[in-house]
Amino acid sequence: MLYVAESAKQQIESIKEKGQIQEDYFVRVSVTSGGCSGLSYAMDFDNETKPNDQIFEDKGIKVVTDLKSFLYLCNSTLEFSGGLNGKGFYFNNPNASRECGCGESFAV
Repeated sequence: MLYVAESAKQQIESIKEKGQIQEDYFVRVSVTSGGCSGLSYAMDFDNETKPNDQIFEDKGIKVVTDLKSFLYLCNSTLEFSGGLNGKGFYFNNPNASRECGCGESFAV
């Protein structure tokens, strides 16, 4: 399962309300190689699923990931932190054995 924190839910709903993305779009998350710790998170909005996608819904927010990325993201929570020192969207990932200082990449 992939989870959505209340903070991320509110931000995604705000983006939709402002018309920055269409209502039928969902959150697509993935893991790519790179970053100082070896693996990096990617997040975007999409409206087309692919054959091997894993689809989850939490707090009314649809989150989609590919199967390979799900192995790294299983039981992670998408969160949002705003303000001057905020990170924006980020993951609370129980599978990460270490993260870089900026939180953009991780290792398992």
